[in-house]
Amino acid sequence: MARIVVVHGVGQQIEGSLTLHDRFFPALADGTSRAGGSVRPDDVAFASYGDFFRPRGEVLSFGAAFGSQDVEAGYESELMLALWRRAAEADPHVVPPDEEVMGRAPIWASRALAALSGSRFFAGVSDQFLIGDLKQVHWYLTDATVRLAIQRAVADSIGDDTRVVVGHSLGSVVAYEVLCAYPRPAARSLVTLGSPLGLPKLIFDRLQPEPRPRGAAVRGYWPGSVQIWTNIADAGDIVAAVPDLRPLFGSQIQQIRIYNGAHAHDMKPYLTERLTGRAIIAGMND
Repeated sequence: MARIVVVHGVGQQIEGSLTLHDRFFPALADGTSRAGGSVRPDDVAFASYGDFFRPRGEVLSFGAAFGSQDVEAGYESELMLALWRRAAEADPHVVPPDEEVMGRAPIWASRALAALSGSRFFAGVSDQFLIGDLKQVHWYLTDATVRLAIQRAVADSIGDDTRVVVGHSLGSVVAYEVLCAYPRPAARSLVTLGSPLGLPKLIFDRLQPEPRPRGAAVRGYWPGSVQIWTNIADAGDIVAAVPDLRPLFGSQIQQIRIYNGAHAHDMKPYLTERLTGRAIIAGMND
């Protein structure tokens, strides 16, 4: 098994572990090189779960032409609204939502998509793919069968010699839950990139194991045998709606803010960042 296991985010349903390695290993190698270290290709494995979102009927058909009418009431609407609010906070070009958005979908969903399309974060992203990504998050967090299957697939990629687990976007949620449910003594370091783990109600309160009250606050569990947890977030990454995870999971988290440029949430700029490389090297050497 690899010493470093990377868990991808949404939108990778046509990729497998080998194609993910071809696309993203050079970025990870750049990041560790900038931090003064090095990794070999066989040091790194990419845990692939995107296949669970490929066609299994009509639910999440990859070729589906999603539109505003396909944004479901409840979880998907609430998640889109949360992204809209976060985008307006991070980008002055985005008109913030107002009281009118509480009307019935798809009217307000159309407004949300129009507003998000004007942000630097979603520049060039079609409504179809944005809605598809929402549905992947929705499906993972609400379908117990899919959630368990994805966790098992990722857990199978983590071996006794794995030292570092890196999770990006939804992959950080999967990685966190796997390390809580399938603790492995060798996986001592967790690096989360652009993580939505702190998003209240929609992500944080739905985690497994369920966050628990501790004193006056509600805290998430510390993941398994992890000794070093580094959380890295771009200030303009709207998916990392709560960029500082320390109040929710523990003050021992190493919290880092970076700047990825126009593509704030993309995995490549996160991986090429020197501070990401330093966190990975520290985990390998621990």
